[in-house]
Amino acid sequence: MNLDFFPSRQVSFYMMRLFFTRTFAVLTMLVAILLTLDLLGESGDILAYAGNGDAELWHYAGLRAPQIAATFLPFSVLLGTLIMLATLNQNSEIISMKAAGLSAHQILAPLVVAALGVSVLSFVFNERIVVRSTAALSAWQAVDYGPIPTDSGVKANPWVRDGNNLVNVAIVAGRGTAVQLRKVEIYNRINNSLTTIVQAPKGHYDAANKSWVLENARQFDVARGTMRDVGTVRFGRDIRPDQFTLAKVDPDALTFTELQAAITDLRDAGRPTAELEGNLWHKIAGPLSAMLMPILGSVAAFGLARSGQLFLRAVMGMALGFAYFVADNFSLAMGSLGAYPPLLAAWSPFFLFLLVGETVLFRTEE
Repeated sequence: MNLDFFPSRQVSFYMMRLFFTRTFAVLTMLVAILLTLDLLGESGDILAYAGNGDAELWHYAGLRAPQIAATFLPFSVLLGTLIMLATLNQNSEIISMKAAGLSAHQILAPLVVAALGVSVLSFVFNERIVVRSTAALSAWQAVDYGPIPTDSGVKANPWVRDGNNLVNVAIVAGRGTAVQLRKVEIYNRINNSLTTIVQAPKGHYDAANKSWVLENARQFDVARGTMRDVGTVRFGRDIRPDQFTLAKVDPDALTFTELQAAITDLRDAGRPTAELEGNLWHKIAGPLSAMLMPILGSVAAFGLARSGQLFLRAVMGMALGFAYFVADNFSLAMGSLGAYPPLLAAWSPFFLFLLVGETVLFRTEE
């Protein structure tokens, strides 16, 4: 029996090449189909803003495509693995490898290494591209696909309480006392009944008077149903700048280090951070799930193709892979509700299905 963990160099490169071509072919197909469907649903809203045209549609596609690719990369690894292993099994190539003395783990070893490379690529892709496109798309959608400020540190749609009143901002840019607000709405309430709504295109923090200033504001009287210009409005003397910048932290729009810094800021401000900590660790566990897919899909590789069970084995591998994604989403939801600790919410599905995959592999082949 071959005691090396990997098969020969030629066989390893051959299997890696098949793995990469099948995986990225499936990913390309999924992104093209899903992006087309998504664009059909959003094109009406994009073109509804005056002046938007084909350029804005392509801009939306450029921002949305990385999100779709990042979401469906693990699915593509699973489907690519199943297609590859089922084809090798049907062509008796798996039987030839086993006849040469290779074990199931030796046959899968090149695929696991290749999947680990995909995981690293996915993490870098998320950190460098996806978080930026997510932040830009969220900010663009917050202003109904109109112009957005070019300031750094953009955050979209936070809500802040000012006494009995509620303040909503479409775009928050900057940090500290340099925070700039865009598309501000103040819902003034008396005894929890809405009385007036103040709207302004922009606002900023006045550090000297420790208050917020709105420019070119308009006020809507709910009881009378009338709108009037009120000019400059001051509000929120008790609202700190960090309440806007930390009011809504979108983990999908922040890199690992940025989210870690935001969690530290929230913890220092006495805010709950368990949900964000789960998302922080999932930024590693999520991409690493690609490494599981060859193990979960390996059930399609072994067993005689002529026995008529190849299709059943492929369905079993697909079921195991999709069960992982269901468990992963469920675990994150439990972490958001506080039922699971952050580390358990992020990592328990990965290790659980690693054990499940190994158990299935040993029971069916080893």
